[in-house]
Amino acid sequence: MPTASPRPAALVRRVVFVDGVRTPFGRARKDGLYAHTRADDLSVKTIRELLRRHPELPPERIDEVAIAATTQQGDQGLTLGRTVGVLAGLPRSVPGYAIDRMCAGAMTAVTNTAAAIGFGAQDVALAGGVEHMGHHPMGFDADPNPRFLSERLVANDALNMGVTAENLHDKFPALTRERADAYGVASQDKYAAALAAGKIDPDLVPVALRDPENGWGLATADEPPRPGTTVEAIQKLSTPFRAGGRVTAGTAAPLTDGAASCLLAAEETAAELGLPTRMRMVSFAYAGVEPEIMGIGPVPATVKALDRAGLSIEDIGLFEINEAFAVQVLSFLDAFGIADDDPRVNQYGGAIAVGHPLASSGVRLMTQLARQFEENPDVRFGLTTMCVGLGQGGTVIWENPHHADYEPFEGDSK
Repeated sequence: MPTASPRPAALVRRVVFVDGVRTPFGRARKDGLYAHTRADDLSVKTIRELLRRHPELPPERIDEVAIAATTQQGDQGLTLGRTVGVLAGLPRSVPGYAIDRMCAGAMTAVTNTAAAIGFGAQDVALAGGVEHMGHHPMGFDADPNPRFLSERLVANDALNMGVTAENLHDKFPALTRERADAYGVASQDKYAAALAAGKIDPDLVPVALRDPENGWGLATADEPPRPGTTVEAIQKLSTPFRAGGRVTAGTAAPLTDGAASCLLAAEETAAELGLPTRMRMVSFAYAGVEPEIMGIGPVPATVKALDRAGLSIEDIGLFEINEAFAVQVLSFLDAFGIADDDPRVNQYGGAIAVGHPLASSGVRLMTQLARQFEENPDVRFGLTTMCVGLGQGGTVIWENPHHADYEPFEGDSK
């Protein structure tokens, strides 16, 4: 009997985050920043900006474009990765696809393409996400299977993210409204301080606007933040998800439009092309939780990611946690014994201030962490994490190339 030819060993390569950019975020309403701008055009702007910033990258070397959106219809439909790549002027040889993991869409685009790079199937990839919630409200035109409720697979309120946040308050009595209000104000304050210090603008790509009534304009700054917000003002806000509840507009991310994209590469490919290394991916993990308390999802995802990396929570020097709701972040902090005002957490503020355009937010977290790594060379590891609708969480752990113990690529790793 003839013997089978031996298969070559699979490659395991280090994957680096080269760069990330995003559009300014706009409020998702009829008079919002992007009311008359297409979602796919927002994503195109981010891809073109990455190419503009990195002329050392031949476009034909890009192996994949993965773009996420939660509501894949209209100007967010038609296999976004491919259509955005064509609209951005990439060579026709560059493939692309669309992806959906609700809030963790861009994060999943990053980890999917990073996995392909690590395996050796790709060398360079573009990954990101876009959400125009003004054009496509979350869950619009969705048709959940009636079995979810008829067979009691989930509770009646599991599909309402605001109610799941209220459920977290119920489950953990230590997560009080007072703590959530204070956290919401702190997010606004930290964002305002980061903006004033020039830490936000470098990651933004301006977007040309065309309003039928007001003519042309240019989006250069985020629209959602409310500087000067006080605890006294938040305490007066209503609780729209439950009478007498604890979740308010001051402790939840506003509905937002925006896009974000990043450039990933195998470490040796980055060295070959002269691309910078801003972070190295260490590990990632996703986890499922009860949909009724979806905000707790980052906790088991982080436990898994830390275990796979051989690290502990004490090894993490910077945290970028998506602020879908203040209570969700607080539940993460309590689970790991981290103080509400720990300076390692969301140094630039978070989604409560800047907004959360669902599928794009994962790359915003990564881009901000990369900048914080540059500012903090004493920190070796950081993480980006977020909760996901319908009961999931995702976490990615990154290494800081500016740290003294970082081992840069040298020679051929094959």
